[in-house]
Amino acid sequence: MSTAAERHPHLAVVPPMPTQPPAPLEGALVEPSKAVEKVRPSWLDNRQAQLEAAGRHARQHHLYLPWVARGYGRAAALWVDRYHDDFPQMIATARQEARKASADKQGEAKKLVKQRRAEYRIHRLTHVGVTGAWTLAGGTGLAVGVMTGSLWVDVAAAVGAYLYGLRHGHSENPQTLTVTMPAQHSPLPAPDPGFTTPSSRIAEAAASEDVQGEALAPDEPELRQILAQLGFPNVTIVDAVSRDDGTRTITFDLGGTGTVTELRKKTEGLAAALGRDVTMVDIDKVPGRAGRASLWTAESDPFEATRPSPLLLQQGAIDSWRDGIPVAFGKRGDTIKLPLVNQNTLIGGTSRSGKGVGASNLIVGAAMDPMINLRIVSGKYNGEWDPYARTGVASTYFKPSPERLLALLQGLTADKDRRERDLGKHGKSKLIHSLIGTIGGIELLVIDELATYTSPGKPLREEILSALQGLSAVALGAGILMVLITQYPEVDVLPTGLAMNCGTKWAMRVDTAAQSNAILGAGSAGAGRDASKFDPPRPGLGWLVNPFVTVTDLARSFDLDEDERGEITTVLGRAAEIRRVAGRLAGQWDDPIEKHLLNATGLSSAAGGPKNDGVPGRSVAQLTGEQRLQLDALRGAQAAMNHLQRGAATLDEMAELIGGGMTRDRLGELLRAAGAGGAEKVKIDGRWTRGGYERADIDSAVEFLTGA
Repeated sequence: MSTAAERHPHLAVVPPMPTQPPAPLEGALVEPSKAVEKVRPSWLDNRQAQLEAAGRHARQHHLYLPWVARGYGRAAALWVDRYHDDFPQMIATARQEARKASADKQGEAKKLVKQRRAEYRIHRLTHVGVTGAWTLAGGTGLAVGVMTGSLWVDVAAAVGAYLYGLRHGHSENPQTLTVTMPAQHSPLPAPDPGFTTPSSRIAEAAASEDVQGEALAPDEPELRQILAQLGFPNVTIVDAVSRDDGTRTITFDLGGTGTVTELRKKTEGLAAALGRDVTMVDIDKVPGRAGRASLWTAESDPFEATRPSPLLLQQGAIDSWRDGIPVAFGKRGDTIKLPLVNQNTLIGGTSRSGKGVGASNLIVGAAMDPMINLRIVSGKYNGEWDPYARTGVASTYFKPSPERLLALLQGLTADKDRRERDLGKHGKSKLIHSLIGTIGGIELLVIDELATYTSPGKPLREEILSALQGLSAVALGAGILMVLITQYPEVDVLPTGLAMNCGTKWAMRVDTAAQSNAILGAGSAGAGRDASKFDPPRPGLGWLVNPFVTVTDLARSFDLDEDERGEITTVLGRAAEIRRVAGRLAGQWDDPIEKHLLNATGLSSAAGGPKNDGVPGRSVAQLTGEQRLQLDALRGAQAAMNHLQRGAATLDEMAELIGGGMTRDRLGELLRAAGAGGAEKVKIDGRWTRGGYERADIDSAVEFLTGA
């Protein structure tokens, strides 16, 4: 029977800490680099063993023929998989949304279906064309070689074909991905011997069957009566466990009158009948048993108290692809982790609903992964996101600028094409974990206050929406992900075509059921998932659609404060050190996106610009050789005026004080090219003198070149 960790690799059930102090740990600390030593196979150093192995394989080569056939079968299956890619699923999703769409949205929904089909046709034609061209070229070359070459050419071709099939068919079982969880920073106390997690009790109940049948738990007449009123009259109680903390888990069969999914939709009614809030009731399906449910109840609201973020204890790097990022906790106290894998994320809620803290948990965690390229676009002028720039973990950061956002989206679109070509060179249709570094890391675009850019009447709204929808639909496989945060979750701000391309959704408190549906999807409020009905509303509490465990349930974000406790800056300081060692701080690596923005706008927003405040400017590190000479001349002029202790000076005076062979004419040429203007008549010691500069003109040119 599988465990909870095996069923939900990104959920961890945290047991309560025992009151007894943990026993001291014994042993010696082993250096990680010395803990494992690579062992060289002995047969590599034994000539006779090598000859015997070669002879044995030669005598038994006929036994490998099934491997060859299987290898070519796998190659064909891989070609078919890349031929279809994810388009059939996207088309089916679009058609389903079109059927659900209201009358005034039918046109837009059907347009999306047509768009998906057109993209699918182009994808298939491209795939067939590319593979056909390579096959034709390879086949032609092989045919010419066989027809014009010697016997050895024929033998080499046959052996190559044999080895290709052998290489791809040598194993019956696909390799499994091994997930290594990050080490704890301090030893955890031993759990209470009497403690079992709800999931382990579910597993034990499911495993309790034998040939004779299974022993039933004591009857629960009140629960059976409530379930009968909800449409489940044939319930059979299988197990019931009560704990000292007031929680209770009851496992029961539905008796063929419905499914656990249908029962989950009636959680609110069940909670009311039990005299509890919906936050105090949880229904889960017992793995492997379609009609068996696990009901968990609590005597108090599990979301009443906040919990500090685990990121506050995180010292080493996070692998956000494999391990996920801890962002929230669920009803049963489990830590919810969101991986950054092939999913866009949408977080919505009204002002003071806690969406900013929820987003911060995700983005701060992403900063701890040096292979995440953070692109932060703020919709406000405050300093909420400034710590990411000051620490250098933000590859790109700027405050409200529709023109720059559009340029950024265009740069990401161009980079998507480059990434897809690189993946094609490795024979992959989409990004896999081992190629993250090869392809340049994972791009994570964070747009806070989306309405700043997509509300009706905003500058470049249509162009930005078109670019966002295009990226959200086709860039996931290339490792370009988005996190969209909005205070106004309405269709005008968040079109259905964009929202449906966000697989991970988090709806915190909103004003209406329509706003809740705009985040979670049409019909969610009617199914009991309505973010406008939190009673009481708590900051950070919301309905979380977690596609990685196919669960939509309540979750509250971990507490992570910047304004009063400076916790975000503290964690980002560790993230900056991790990135510095990996060579992934802003400015340490060749960033194609910032290079595109610099070429398109003439300004840099790397690490928030020259002042790390989200205002783009000219970066000294990116000046040309001639611009550096101009800047040196300007600073020399400033130093000369400081020496003369006045706000104006002539070219002759400044050139003499600068020295180093600087002439009057050369200095004037450099100052004019730097933007200080031509030499003019200036007032020095009460007299007007020609061929001079005012200090204000020199300072203005320095600010222009440095982006200050």
